[in-house]
Amino acid sequence: MTAQRQTPSFWILVAVSTIGPLALNIFMPSLPGLQRSFGISYGTAQLTLTLYLAGTALCQLFYGPLSDRVGRRLPLLGGMTLFVASSVLAAVAWNIETLIAARLLQAVGGSAGIVLARAMVRDVYDREKSASVIAYITMAFVVAPMIAPIVGGVLDQFFGWQASFWLLAILGASTLTAALFLLPETHTGGTATLNFLGGAAQLFKIPRFRGYAFTLAFASGVFFSFLGGAPHVMIDVLKRTPVEYGLWFAAVSLGYMAGNFVSGRFTQAIGIDRLVLYGAVATLSGGILCFLAAISGLLSPATLFVPMIFAAFGNGLTIPNATAGAISVDPRLTGAAAGWSGFTQMSFGALASQLVGSLQDDWPQALFWCMAALSILALASHLMSMRQRA
Repeated sequence: MTAQRQTPSFWILVAVSTIGPLALNIFMPSLPGLQRSFGISYGTAQLTLTLYLAGTALCQLFYGPLSDRVGRRLPLLGGMTLFVASSVLAAVAWNIETLIAARLLQAVGGSAGIVLARAMVRDVYDREKSASVIAYITMAFVVAPMIAPIVGGVLDQFFGWQASFWLLAILGASTLTAALFLLPETHTGGTATLNFLGGAAQLFKIPRFRGYAFTLAFASGVFFSFLGGAPHVMIDVLKRTPVEYGLWFAAVSLGYMAGNFVSGRFTQAIGIDRLVLYGAVATLSGGILCFLAAISGLLSPATLFVPMIFAAFGNGLTIPNATAGAISVDPRLTGAAAGWSGFTQMSFGALASQLVGSLQDDWPQALFWCMAALSILALASHLMSMRQRA
């Protein structure tokens, strides 16, 4: 940490990086109700999730390189302003097309906090310490997405799906106000010398960056597959309520939080690469257990969610450490690396989620095959990367 850089408040970083995932998770229990409200297919309703993920992925490519040039603070404040406005638009949406457009704009705004909070941490801390801080931030902000499906389920059941967006608008406005007055600029390294595409080419030439980015993408894909398929399985197949889904999902979030706590506590002692490996193994165990439960005919809320707790714990080990590894490969391109690794992560997540959502009406086991395949690819990607470096 240099003398010129102010260390941003931990809780402000938590708040700005929470708002995007919160908007994703609070709406999940409303997908079946949204389908009935507008008289649309589940695949169309799923676009409110998939395009949110896609928008989050693409905009990280913009925010990262932009922040290397103009600083972290201004793009962050602009993104938060857009998030508040689009949340209001979503709440008053009069048809599915308007809602989908509002969700896309909401993703554009909310993604600013995700990528720029990571870049801010790397601005002021070294590689191992940044992994630890990112893990603690993730552990803290996961509390909100953990309770978000419960809150979203209650709001949907008693007030309709619009209530979730009014709540997001209020929370977004509060976060914007706090960031405006309390968040300092952390980027003091000068203007980036490489352009947008040049930065990407430079990064993806580095084997370490590719290894971290694709391990991060595959491991996250397991979780996003679950987000895309679990509401349908729980509510439409197993005939449970949105509130029950939210309560079970809270247990998954606790597993993710536990993994992040272990990362925050032990990354500096154990090392980034070993914790990524342990996380990939844990994610694989959860993905395979879900798959075995499904093909054996033992599907229930417990066999759906308990194995996912193992996978979420593995994600809690893998994601902060792979992220810290990816954004540390070139100090000139911290923002660009945060953007491109985040883009890879979220684009894989969007594809996996939409694939599961599109297939599961005709193929009920699509979720479980996708989770198993991606968990295998996550472990294989990290092992190959470690072997190349060795």
